[in-house]
Amino acid sequence: MVEIEVKIRVQDPKTVRDKLLALGAAVTTDRVLEENILYDFPAGTLKSGRRALRLRRAGKRASLTFKGSPRKSRSFKVREEFETGVSDSGQVRKILRALGLQPAFSYRKHRTMFRKGRLAICLDETPVGAFLELEGERHEITRFARALGFGRPDFIQADYIELMEREKGKPKEEESPEGD
Repeated sequence: MVEIEVKIRVQDPKTVRDKLLALGAAVTTDRVLEENILYDFPAGTLKSGRRALRLRRAGKRASLTFKGSPRKSRSFKVREEFETGVSDSGQVRKILRALGLQPAFSYRKHRTMFRKGRLAICLDETPVGAFLELEGERHEITRFARALGFGRPDFIQADYIELMEREKGKPKEEESPEGD
């Protein structure tokens, strides 16, 4: 399967949620905490090829996802994706380690999922801010983003790992002394 998606940074998740509902998007999964662990070989083979193997737990559900290298696109993140449900994430972790894979990156986020026709919409609250994720056909993404007040300049192709690593690399703003 080919995944086509974009992320859009949002300032106020509640306002965006209200706007999504007003535009006819239906909640398919209410706000849930997701734990994501990315696995890689010790040499970083997957990361260096811009591929990912992710084990995700959300409530009592778990899934294993492989994402291929992104294809060239000016506005969208386009990549091959294979995903399957997992009944025992602990056993999957043991299998991955037995194959020589190790946890390489982990993060948590709160996610609310919506659907509008064939468009999958996620409202994610991450340690580096809130984001809207739109997944579907390019024209559907562009049309719905426009209805929300966003355009192609707002589209982010980076994944959450890249966004979190960029944030970690930024120097902290120093607080000004009192009286300034």
